Amino acid sequence: MDINMVFVLPTEFRAGEGDVAELTLGAEHAVFEKTSEQGSHLKPLYVRGHIDGKPMGGMLVDGGAGVNVMPLSVFSKLGYKESELIKTNMNLSGFSGEPSQAKGIMSVELTVGSKTVPTAFFVVDVKGRYNVLLGRDWIHANGCVPSTLHQFLVQWVGDQVEVIEADTAMCIAVMETPMEWQHGNMRCLTGRDLSGYDFISVERDSFVPIHVKLADIARLNDSAL
Repeated sequence: MDINMVFVLPTEFRAGEGDVAELTLGAEHAVFEKTSEQGSHLKPLYVRGHIDGKPMGGMLVDGGAGVNVMPLSVFSKLGYKESELIKTNMNLSGFSGEPSQAKGIMSVELTVGSKTVPTAFFVVDVKGRYNVLLGRDWIHANGCVPSTLHQFLVQWVGDQVEVIEADTAMCIAVMETPMEWQHGNMRCLTGRDLSGYDFISVERDSFVPIHVKLADIARLNDSAL
């Protein structure tokens, strides 16, 4: 027996001209490929962007920092006034552990790639090898994944993946700065078998593991005093 069935839909369910059916599968996946650069550099990750519409390079993305930092000198160059700061009792500790009193908090529109996020910077009278520092506060709020190894960060704009390449001009400038240990092209020390060595010499372009006698170590320690 053949049964033919015909369904008739009311006109209000009729598809309009140009309507396209879309199947939403969720946000795009970000893929980090294995790179030949693995273990071959110590470069930090700098990116470029805009702060309140003004171009800004040398923005250091640092997952080791909890908050975002803007040096007072950069704050002034951008034309802001201290009267615009939101007061705070926050003290920030640097690598040396010395506390620095924040002048206040400045809220700006920070654009990286095609994404703009209201970003709070702690303004501090410090000097650093960056124009601004973007810590976990920005990284997590922006929902991005930075990779110092790959020298880019990935962020989602809606459900689309956007890759932001590193500001390589800043990396070169930092590595060429005299009297600073910023050798980004040095091979990583971590991942190497150091079990047969007693001393690590930090040279201009590399770490040099050295096997020395105990008497030599004592002499080296004495010479460092």
